[in-house]
Amino acid sequence: MDSVGTAAREESLDPENWEEMRLLGHRMVDQMMDYLEHVRDRPVWQPIPAGVTGQFHKPLPSAPEGVERSYQDFLRYVLPYPTGNIHPRFWGWVMGNGTAFSMLAEMLAAGMNLNQGGGAQAGSLVEMQVLDWCKEMLGLPGTASGILVSGGSMANLVGLAVARNAKAGYNIRSEGVRGAPRAMVLYASTETHSSVQKGVELLGLGSKAIHKIAVNSRFEIDTSLLREAIHEDRSRGLEPFCVVGNAGTVNTGATDDLTALADLCRQEGLWFHVDGAFGALAALSPELRRIVSGIECADSLAFDLHKWMSMPYEVGCTLVKDAVAHRRAFSLTPDYLEHTTRGIAGSDVWLSDYGVQLSRGFRALKVWMSIKEHGIEKFGRIIRQNVEQARYLADRISREPELELLAPVPMNIVCFRYCGAGGERGELDDLNRELLFELHEKGIAAPSYTILDGKYALRVCITNHRSIRKDYDLLADEVIRIGRELQKRGGGVL
Repeated sequence: MDSVGTAAREESLDPENWEEMRLLGHRMVDQMMDYLEHVRDRPVWQPIPAGVTGQFHKPLPSAPEGVERSYQDFLRYVLPYPTGNIHPRFWGWVMGNGTAFSMLAEMLAAGMNLNQGGGAQAGSLVEMQVLDWCKEMLGLPGTASGILVSGGSMANLVGLAVARNAKAGYNIRSEGVRGAPRAMVLYASTETHSSVQKGVELLGLGSKAIHKIAVNSRFEIDTSLLREAIHEDRSRGLEPFCVVGNAGTVNTGATDDLTALADLCRQEGLWFHVDGAFGALAALSPELRRIVSGIECADSLAFDLHKWMSMPYEVGCTLVKDAVAHRRAFSLTPDYLEHTTRGIAGSDVWLSDYGVQLSRGFRALKVWMSIKEHGIEKFGRIIRQNVEQARYLADRISREPELELLAPVPMNIVCFRYCGAGGERGELDDLNRELLFELHEKGIAAPSYTILDGKYALRVCITNHRSIRKDYDLLADEVIRIGRELQKRGGGVL
């Protein structure tokens, strides 16, 4: 009884009417299946109207709006305005598409609502099996450890944290970086992803600790310059500790000579970390595996499953060859997290001992179920198909006098521009920038962009299991059509 003598009403967040919720759930599944099945019929992307944006500036609801109103708002104001990366003509940045079955797996994971930090639960077994499969896929030994993380940025951070701690030569967890007798430095090419710099900064080393090494004409790290830099830094009293190799750079898809880097690291006593965000998974195709040869020599490897394996966002992975060094970098067990031998906490493996997060979602389930759905060989075939599509597009560009290929195409990224009747570099840069906006805003296609050798490039990154060759012909045709129109209008910038 409460202070006024009436029984307190106890509440729950469960549905008041389970049958109504069940029917709504069935409707949601049907509508999302339609959304995926007919994705090709919609524009790749469309701008968000001001009237829709205004819906997201309303005050905090204090009274219930109900499930039907919430769902209708989703259908009206959210679903029509995505980035577009599930569309067959989305080739921007490096994004995967997801699949129908993995969407359902996400629903199952949310329904179970596991905290994957640790404990005796089936979710931990699922994640450990996924990690074992990842080791097998990429050639790392079964004794290696690993963890599923949000994506490549966190995967790089985890790998670099283990590298820093393992090579510090003292207890860096207790003393911090200020206890280092010499400033620690690591090496990466000028094409290395920005997440590596972010990771180094977060680890307290500072961006000046990254010594960036020039690349060759194929955008691969120059190993002779790397060796010179290591020796020079040692002579200056610095402490080299790690080399980052790229398996598929974000700009052009270039892969460093991983075998040569592994040999150099072994000779110099350095940790070898590989950023294989998307390119590592070329190893799934027997025809492409040679491109990433040497990846199995990595001390730590970061890669994404939501890119070239089309898992729903978000899921990446770090694998670490030295399981003891991996656990030593992150394990912290206070009394309230004691790992017991019985009860719910009675588990041999607590995944929170191998990464930053204690609270961790059940990201492993969609990976586990998707691999079981398709088998790993099909993923390899899709990856090979994407590389063949990139070569098809590059060949088409090479045969078009108005288009110019701006980089080699070693894997799945094609960088090119419209040059038409020619012009000054700045004029062509402005023209191609406007051309990209029109491709996006008219919902035609979604490449992204980069700068190569000072030239603005349209960048097509193909990790799309829904694309067919007709889509690439349409892209080339539309680039030429829009490019001609823009040149007639003075580059579209007048």
